[in-house]
Amino acid sequence: MQNIVGLLALIAIAALLAWSAFRSWHSESGVIKWGGAGLLAVLSAVALSAGTLTSLGMIKQHGRSAPIPDIKVTATPELLARGKDIADGLCGACHSHTGTLTGGYDLALELQFPIGSFVAANLTPAGPLKRWSDGQIFRAIRNGVDADGRWLTMMSYIRAGRLSDEDIKAVIAYIRSIPPAGNPTPDPPDHMNMLGLIMLGAGMLPPAKPIVLGHVSGPLKGPTSQFGEYILAYQDCRECHGENLTGGVPGQLAPLGPDLNLVKDWKLAGFIAAMRTGIDPNGHQISEQMPWRSVGKMDDDELAAIYQYLAHMPNS
Repeated sequence: MQNIVGLLALIAIAALLAWSAFRSWHSESGVIKWGGAGLLAVLSAVALSAGTLTSLGMIKQHGRSAPIPDIKVTATPELLARGKDIADGLCGACHSHTGTLTGGYDLALELQFPIGSFVAANLTPAGPLKRWSDGQIFRAIRNGVDADGRWLTMMSYIRAGRLSDEDIKAVIAYIRSIPPAGNPTPDPPDHMNMLGLIMLGAGMLPPAKPIVLGHVSGPLKGPTSQFGEYILAYQDCRECHGENLTGGVPGQLAPLGPDLNLVKDWKLAGFIAAMRTGIDPNGHQISEQMPWRSVGKMDDDELAAIYQYLAHMPNS
């Protein structure tokens, strides 16, 4: 509602400036006729452009959709254990700032531009997911669309949708099993402000990840390069470290991460210790912008798998 009022205000300002420019053009004073009318016309065009981009941003904001899969998850000890692994090592980076999966953290604080507010949802039964079906939760993880069909901006930017179908079901089973905690999630959790809508309309924000409709599978868990590649497919390492993990590039939304070829100079024990302590093998503190605390909650096999992939990835 607030953005609609802002859009209407921009349109009104553009119209008022255009009318003022028209009046100035008919002034007997040459200065007012040429200078005033010209300036007012430019300002009117700027306001109209901002209004147009805001409208385009609103259209894009409501343009994401995906079907709800017809699934019902049956929890097993194996599924719960795998779900906890993923929740600790992936979901917790955003959703556990205030407690285990209790949400409440505004992810906009991590962004380079003040484009709005994006509050991580409370994933415990104290949050909205207690009213969602398993299929609705699956859709939110896979395609960044909530139970009401709204675009979950930050979820659509991350790579959690590349989790296999079985791993998403494991996450659903696990979050269904944890006790309620924390505070309710704001409704809606995402609020893109006027600047965000203008940037979205102008194509200045990264595109959301493509909608995935087919089956997604994953390799068997183990300390292998293949499983490490899979983990890095759904983790957000590439959002900071670049698509080839050779370092972030200017213009990306997330912080610029270093070239991960540096891991080739580390031993496995040093890599695991770095992910668990935040201190790399050279004694340097890893930036707090790197979610090493959640990554470090992965078990030894998962961390060894990541290390195997990074230590043997081709030089670019």
